[in-house]
Amino acid sequence: MTERRFVLALDQGTTGSRAMVVDAAGAVRGSGYVELTQHYPRPGWVEHDAEEIWTTTVRAIGEALAAARITGTEIAAIGITNQRETTVLWERASGRPVHRAIVWQCRRTAPLCERLKADGAEPAFKRKTGLMLDPYFSGTKIRWLLDEVPGARDRAERGELAFGTVDSWLLWRLTGGAVHATDPSNASRTLCFDIRALRWDDKLCRLLGVPLAILPTVKPSAGVFGETVRGELPPGIPVTGIAGDQQAALFGQCCVEPGMAKNTYGTGCFVLLNTGQTPIASERGLLTTVAWQIEGTVTYALEGSVFVAGAVVQWLRDGLGVIATAAESEVLATSVADAGGVYLVPAFTGLGAPYWDPYARGVLVGLTRGTTRAHIARAALEAIAYQNRDVLDAMAAEARATLRALRVDGGAAANNFLCQFQADVLNVEVLRPMITETTAMGAAFLAGVGAGIWKVDALSSRWRLERRFAPTADTDARVTGYAGWQRAVERARGWAAP
Repeated sequence: MTERRFVLALDQGTTGSRAMVVDAAGAVRGSGYVELTQHYPRPGWVEHDAEEIWTTTVRAIGEALAAARITGTEIAAIGITNQRETTVLWERASGRPVHRAIVWQCRRTAPLCERLKADGAEPAFKRKTGLMLDPYFSGTKIRWLLDEVPGARDRAERGELAFGTVDSWLLWRLTGGAVHATDPSNASRTLCFDIRALRWDDKLCRLLGVPLAILPTVKPSAGVFGETVRGELPPGIPVTGIAGDQQAALFGQCCVEPGMAKNTYGTGCFVLLNTGQTPIASERGLLTTVAWQIEGTVTYALEGSVFVAGAVVQWLRDGLGVIATAAESEVLATSVADAGGVYLVPAFTGLGAPYWDPYARGVLVGLTRGTTRAHIARAALEAIAYQNRDVLDAMAAEARATLRALRVDGGAAANNFLCQFQADVLNVEVLRPMITETTAMGAAFLAGVGAGIWKVDALSSRWRLERRFAPTADTDARVTGYAGWQRAVERARGWAAP
């Protein structure tokens, strides 16, 4: 039999599915990526085809194995990381989804969140889950599916349906329907999970109208979840690591000590600060979340979520036709000295931390006759950095700590202009590692730990710096620029009437 020497990481994201082959030394041997179709049935609504999530993952696996020049028989373990709050509901008997997946960005449940708040339910959710009542999270999405899909609620009560975030859906498919499970990092994003007791909470589920019968079993983030069945991969490969994408990126950045922070520039931006074994309750619009559970120990994090980051570049390309490729945004941005007083607030699906305004909408302000597409492209990139400052200022105050450096990853972290502007806006160093796909690397590391290939305390030596961005902007420019951003945000807030 061929010796199994590699870890396969599956990183199923909002805009595509990635697979990555990692060897025992922690080096990437091959990867594959397949884009995923976005569906927008109504303004503010976002959906994915769950079957397409699976088929794109399968195609990405094939590409990764081919690039690494290995076969599936050489895979020792599989790790899964995923777009977290995206909600899938499927039939247990057939495995067929009963509706398109409702994506984390979708705002359709804003009215339900408002009703729950009006009923005084939010303090209980915040105390137990570390979250606030917002359409972002899975719980109200589950409720919508059960209420709106004909017969779904009755079938759910009879145990005929299964809910899962995308990790659970992929695990179900990999194991041929034998395993319906998740890990605490994903469970902590549902509004149904008590992050201190580490269990589904019956009271919260009743408030949401979510039957316990549809929820997956919660297992530690590193350890055996199940094994593959014959199909796209050889049978018997263990799935030994699962974490939500941002927690996986924190792990992939080797931020395993309290006080370490990272920011992932993907479709959205997500800043996580490791707070160790202590969950810190936030009063400034941040989330308290489970980072991971390994060998009986739970690590927590503070998180700030920006809904639209790299997606604003995609919008410039696909929505406006301002650029032909994502890389062109940097070329345009650097072709002008500044944004010419233009600010773009990309609140296309509301604003996340620290505002949590589902009724905010995108605005483009400061336009003059001299405004060009270069100014708009630069304003779009600057908006990503400004949104991160909003979050990091709140985080520093919450944790009562000064940010010393920021580790960055994700697709948009390859943009040198963005990284430099981020350093200037924050007035701290931005550190970009050799491998910016740290979400997939985190899934690989977790799977390797779960399979006994690596030890957690030995992972930090595998982190390698590619480039350091030191702040260069003067104080006046930093203060003036950020003040303009804050004015623009105020014009975006509350734009769409409830």
